[in-house]
Amino acid sequence: MAGKRIKNAREGIDRNQLYSLSEAVGFVKERASAKFDETIEVAMNLGVDPRHADQMVRGVVNLPNGTGRSVRVAVFAKDAKADEAKAAGADIVGAEDLMETIQKGEINFDRCIATPDMMPLVGRLGKVLGPRNLMPNPKTGTVTPDVKSAVEAAKGGAVDFRVEKAGIIHAGVGKASFDAAKLEENVRAFADAVQKAKPSGAKGTFVKRIAISSTMGPGVKIDPASVVEG
Repeated sequence: MAGKRIKNAREGIDRNQLYSLSEAVGFVKERASAKFDETIEVAMNLGVDPRHADQMVRGVVNLPNGTGRSVRVAVFAKDAKADEAKAAGADIVGAEDLMETIQKGEINFDRCIATPDMMPLVGRLGKVLGPRNLMPNPKTGTVTPDVKSAVEAAKGGAVDFRVEKAGIIHAGVGKASFDAAKLEENVRAFADAVQKAKPSGAKGTFVKRIAISSTMGPGVKIDPASVVEG
């Protein structure tokens, strides 16, 4: 059954053709036929080798139309900053108690934020949070004294991105139920943020390939020129 559905979803898509962003979004939305609201993912192949420090690409982008998923946020903070985090809508707020919970393997959050004074404590969790891409980092705005803005950004559609070994970067940029124009706007915002994070060591073509897909649907290749400049 699944095989037949995938075959039907691929019909009409030329796997070797580069489509414009609006065509690709249309194809993906049409073919998102699962019983749940599928996530729309963007994958970008970049002309970098992240094994070299001067070719690492990472950052954060606030998608203009959010991601469509509810994000659980944990904050390492004390006293007034802890109160500020709670007031901003953080799901879990703590210090040593939160560290102990995480060390037990209880990780009930999608994003982790910390005030700078908490980093000696949070640093002890590197082996747990690092592999899950949850370690707070100043470059992604998750180590900050302004916990209110960080929590609001995380809840509102902030997306972290980090290039993987093969030079691929990917992220969820919305849901199949989103209006096509909103999905396009989110894809452009994501691609623009990646472009701005171009490292000093990147030579030649930076954005080599872009593709878009839904959770259960086929990938559709996009002409990079219809998304990013240069």
